[in-house]
Amino acid sequence: MFDYNPYEALQGLKPLPTFSLVSSDVRGDGALDRAQLGSSHGGLDRSPQLSWTGFPAQTRSFAVTCFDPDAPSASGWWHWAVVNLAATQTSLPTDAGAAGGENLPEGALMLPNDDRERRYSGPTPPPGTGVHRYFFVVHALDVPHVDVSTDAALAGLGMQLFFHGLGRGILVGTASGD
Repeated sequence: MFDYNPYEALQGLKPLPTFSLVSSDVRGDGALDRAQLGSSHGGLDRSPQLSWTGFPAQTRSFAVTCFDPDAPSASGWWHWAVVNLAATQTSLPTDAGAAGGENLPEGALMLPNDDRERRYSGPTPPPGTGVHRYFFVVHALDVPHVDVSTDAALAGLGMQLFFHGLGRGILVGTASGD
């Protein structure tokens, strides 16, 4: 497993407070259940249930992302991104990342993942690449709406999350490519 944590690297540039992020679907040891894995790994491609508390009082909206920094690529792999969740939204149900966005709250926008699909794409670490970490992150933002196109590149979204971030809740799940 790699030691790189993309959110620790950002802390050096712009320190942000953390807040609580929990899931009824991600076990205490971090191993993702079959439901959260990708279909090519026998999974169901269901995003985990997420709940968050303790975020900054000045939060005006949230974004949720899932990123694998251990993917065999210089840029990692983005599995999921949702923006424009209302500041009153403090949880998402299991499978909120279903294709089409019908399980998301009104006003939320799901962006294409690195598979270029607007859905949660469960982990499918390539054979021989060891254990991968999947950073599920809720970003508390200082704007009520992130202005991105529906086909925005996730690196561009990452810039907006950096500049508008007030705090982060981070939960790490794992899956093995061995």
